Amino acid sequence: MKSAIIMAAGKGTRMHSELPKVMHPVCQKPMLGHILDNLKKIQVDKIVTVVGFGHEQVEAAMRGQCEFVLQSPQLGTGHAVMQAAPVLSQAEGKTLVVNGDCPCIQSATYQGMLDALDQCGMVVLTAVLDDPKQYGRIIRNAEGMIEKIVEFKDCTEEQRKITEINTGIYCFDNQALFKHLEEIRNDNAQQEYYITDLVEIFNRHGLGVKAKIVEDSFEASGVNDKKELAQATRWMQKRINEHWMEEGVTLINPDSTYIGPDVVLGKDVTLYPNVYLEGNTVINDGTTILPQSFLVNAVIGKNCTVDSSRITDSIVHDEVKIGPYAHLRMNCEIDSKNRIGNFVEFKNTKFGFDSRCAHLTYLGDSEIGSKVNIGCGVITVNYDGKNKFHTVVKDGAFIGSNVNLIAPVTVGENAVVAAGSTATQDVPDGDMAIGRVRQENKPGYGLIYKNKEKK
Repeated sequence: MKSAIIMAAGKGTRMHSELPKVMHPVCQKPMLGHILDNLKKIQVDKIVTVVGFGHEQVEAAMRGQCEFVLQSPQLGTGHAVMQAAPVLSQAEGKTLVVNGDCPCIQSATYQGMLDALDQCGMVVLTAVLDDPKQYGRIIRNAEGMIEKIVEFKDCTEEQRKITEINTGIYCFDNQALFKHLEEIRNDNAQQEYYITDLVEIFNRHGLGVKAKIVEDSFEASGVNDKKELAQATRWMQKRINEHWMEEGVTLINPDSTYIGPDVVLGKDVTLYPNVYLEGNTVINDGTTILPQSFLVNAVIGKNCTVDSSRITDSIVHDEVKIGPYAHLRMNCEIDSKNRIGNFVEFKNTKFGFDSRCAHLTYLGDSEIGSKVNIGCGVITVNYDGKNKFHTVVKDGAFIGSNVNLIAPVTVGENAVVAAGSTATQDVPDGDMAIGRVRQENKPGYGLIYKNKEKK
């Protein structure tokens, strides 16, 4: 059995925020969310998150993804792990102990720690730094095993020259962990229980302690303030972008392209600068997303073009051209071979096959058939101040420019609504609706008006 304990009880005072530390987002996902995702990728069977400050908020956001135990008061890292005993102490197998403010650690790193545990009782994830600063130093014995971890303030001058440091991420034989946790003492200045004490305790009992060096030291960096939060976001953004370029996606300028961690991209997708893809967005093969486009939870089909547009919670099928400056929101579905032009807004609208809506139009709560033309300035008047109503335009219909469709209303197949009309009742199949004041010309009034003096 594989288990994990995530230490996520801290407030993160240096964040200067009322948001719990582990809920601060990296690439639009809470730090804790990244950790949970990577643990699940390696099929960890049971995850226990130790919460404290703002635990109600953390539990509500991550409900169903792990189990929670409360640490109160907070008496150190060893004490945090002790809180998981009611859930894990009887389990067999291996247990990862993870800091909740280390969102960049990848699933392969966790798996490497689990694999390294086969011949010892404890594994410490370490990093080699050019400037190890005031991190705890890793002291190895002649066989290369970890003898102890020495905090910087307790290091000799020789020990301070060591560049291998403790990242605070561990892996244990689960039974040995909970057996020897009881031996940690709090006889220190802070009167806290430190998990690092287990290194010497395990050695004392003949249980070897190995080091697993992380390949990219930044991966194990903790996030303690907003500056480090931004650094983690840049690191993760770069890693995500490089992954998709390796998969056949063209990024015109990777440094100014934002791809969320849950986004999926097909082959021969091209992303221009200043494109933002977030949530569960999917972009299929051959599609081009032009600058200033913002997509959240959008599914875009093959060989589409999206130009400077915003699409949220909507589906676009194949060979569709959108924008510039279009806005699709709230469960729109656009069928194939459509054209949705500039300054068009759709809300909760189905738009049929090979239809056209070229510019300056609002369609809300509508169902538009195939081969329909929607003229410039068309509005579905779907809201009476209290309730929303539905508009239906059937196949082959032609809606002229500057038309108001007062919902609920249905325009039949191959029907026409003349430009400038306000349609307040259904239009039968094949009919034309004209709802406008008859034009009257005033002879000579144009010249009179033009020559009229200003007061």
